[in-house]
Amino acid sequence: QLQLVETGGGLVQAGGSLLLNCTASGAPLDYYAIGWFRQAPGKEREGVSCISGADDFEGRTYYVDSVKGRFTISRDKAKSTAYLRMDSLKPEDTGVYYCAALLAYCTPRNLRNLRYDYWGQGTQVFVSS
Repeated sequence: QLQLVETGGGLVQAGGSLLLNCTASGAPLDYYAIGWFRQAPGKEREGVSCISGADDFEGRTYYVDSVKGRFTISRDKAKSTAYLRMDSLKPEDTGVYYCAALLAYCTPRNLRNLRYDYWGQGTQVFVSS
């Protein structure tokens, strides 16, 4: 059973940066797409970014418009870890951030529909103005 644990959240001022980590255990992460999601207080969970697994030779990634140019998703096969580098943070980026895994490619549709099979418990990000 694949298990995911997010770390790296915290309190940061607007304009600052954070690096979120998503570490897997229990099964190889290689062929899973990894998605990052967030849920702001009082709002629904939304997809932020995803990255395909090793079976996608294009190595595709996807970002929602609100984070393009500010967030960068990546993964390290040897460490079974995925990352979300968040720069130029804004107060509206505040929320609980989750990583999730899906045995398929990274696609906008899967991200938008939250169609991921394995989820972490989340890590809190708070951006002060």
